[in-house]
Amino acid sequence: MSSYLGLPTKVLTAFVKGSPISRFIKDNLSSRHIAYEGPEREQGGPWGYRHQINIADSGYGARGPRVYNDRTGEVGRTLSADDFNLDRIFGEEGVQIVHMSGLFAALSPETGTFCLELARTAKRYGTRISFDLNYRASFWKGREKALRDIFSEIAGLADILVGNEEDFQLCLGLAGPEAGGSGLAAKIEGFKGMIDTVKKTYPNASVYGTTLREVVSANLHLWGAIMSHGDDWHVIEPREITILDRIGGGDGFVGGVLYAILKGWEPEKWAQFGWASGALATTFLTDYGQPADEDQIWAIWEGNARVQR
Repeated sequence: MSSYLGLPTKVLTAFVKGSPISRFIKDNLSSRHIAYEGPEREQGGPWGYRHQINIADSGYGARGPRVYNDRTGEVGRTLSADDFNLDRIFGEEGVQIVHMSGLFAALSPETGTFCLELARTAKRYGTRISFDLNYRASFWKGREKALRDIFSEIAGLADILVGNEEDFQLCLGLAGPEAGGSGLAAKIEGFKGMIDTVKKTYPNASVYGTTLREVVSANLHLWGAIMSHGDDWHVIEPREITILDRIGGGDGFVGGVLYAILKGWEPEKWAQFGWASGALATTFLTDYGQPADEDQIWAIWEGNARVQR
């Protein structure tokens, strides 16, 4: 999101040395105006390292989407703080926000430790930390205690903390939203109560957010968001959006919020731009949004889908 709108963006990752898939990934990142940095691992033969395989079906109508992930031998699982000069990255390159996903933190013991070191180093240099919990049951199986400790420490350091009710309950062991009656208003109040619990447990953060999604069909969702900043609440009641591919909507929301924060806008616009950025991402078959400019995203917020010539 931010890279398409002109902000410098860098990905820390790992590559399989000499792999045509690595070349494809680097070319794709470059085409999206994203810089990259990371070690080149020797493949080690046909049964060695490789890049993950992800096969995703978008679904249609009453047929829900299916996603198949194969991470056997994934090179990204090997990443550690030793692969990077973190003092250069945070101290000299001037990183304003580092964003981490719980999906990556839970990928392997090495990546969990790596995310911890990123968060600790970012805090030392005054870089804001964004953490999207992104719980995945298959990643946590048999590792609950170790991952709970890692996630709790990162959440305690985070400045921006994002997750849904399942994320906060299963990653951090906190109570989910209380069922306070039927209807949208009751549901929103329940989520506010959940975020209040998160704020009391992890008070370092200044921004807490969650998306609201109700699936009517694979191609029609009700999409909303709740964001807390200080004592203020910014609530976007779910609105209908048409879906081409739902994958990436949540990440699009976070990306939009981070962009708005970096631009120095008022907090109400953080939530609005995040909501619209998430909606934008679901209109692409890629799992990320590709905005032409800020106006295109604000047009989504305003409900203006007219052609622009």
